[in-house]
Amino acid sequence: MIPINVNNTSLILEGGTFRTVYTAGILDGFLESEIMFPYILGVSAGAISACSYVSEQKNRTIRFISTYRNDKRYVGMRNFLTERSLFGLTFAYDTIPNQLDFFDWETYQSYEGTLLFGVTNAYTGEVEYVDALTMDKGATILRATCAIPVLFPEIKLNDVPYYDGGLADPIPVQKAIEDGYEKHVIILTRESGYRKVLDSQTKWAMKLFRKKYPQMVHAMEKRAENYNKTMDLIEEMERDGRAFVYRPPYALKSFEKDTNVMWDSHKKGLEQFYDRAPELFEFLGNSYTGKRKELSL
Repeated sequence: MIPINVNNTSLILEGGTFRTVYTAGILDGFLESEIMFPYILGVSAGAISACSYVSEQKNRTIRFISTYRNDKRYVGMRNFLTERSLFGLTFAYDTIPNQLDFFDWETYQSYEGTLLFGVTNAYTGEVEYVDALTMDKGATILRATCAIPVLFPEIKLNDVPYYDGGLADPIPVQKAIEDGYEKHVIILTRESGYRKVLDSQTKWAMKLFRKKYPQMVHAMEKRAENYNKTMDLIEEMERDGRAFVYRPPYALKSFEKDTNVMWDSHKKGLEQFYDRAPELFEFLGNSYTGKRKELSL
């Protein structure tokens, strides 16, 4: 196992459905270079990449997503008939990790740091951060943080309904600050300058949920505003030297179908890690206690 060798620095992972293959490329670079953070916050699909990173399974995220992206058991309208979901929940979160592309639960659960996944409480509309190391083998916590309204059913934890953590806190920088971290490595899945708007799909979902979960709808109304304020904060922190930020060099599609494009996005993330490794080590400074070796692809 890779020991935790970074101090006082958080790792924050944005979601974005299949855009997370870019994130996985950077995290695979961390694994190849044996860099392990003490505190990791993942939201939505960012949590999926976090799982492969903590379990130290290089290439696992891009491998299983590209293998099953166009398999109707994984993504397909017929899944609505059985699980009220665009995604085959049992197939994606149980069959794949426990039967087809094995997830290393032992290494994952042996991680000695803090791993938190953000989930949105449907009753309150507030984000809650769940200890992801307590996750069961059906990956219920992972299902909850990825539960996009309409495309997923609500996921219950302790009989409370939850949805995608990105609804209430899309990039949980403030949580890391509140928990005492002074420096932050942040992997975004949107290109430089991106700002969110309240789109028609979100407006439609808000109409469907307004009576049942009014507080969650309020969070959805504020989501674009909160996202953009967080991006302003991240850019300020980056200028001040408090954040080291990775961004894809071009726009990625959330529901990309072309697996060649997926592999290219993963490769771009890996290349960015190696290209910027000297900058990263300079940013980490004395916070990094691992071996500093010459890095190249």
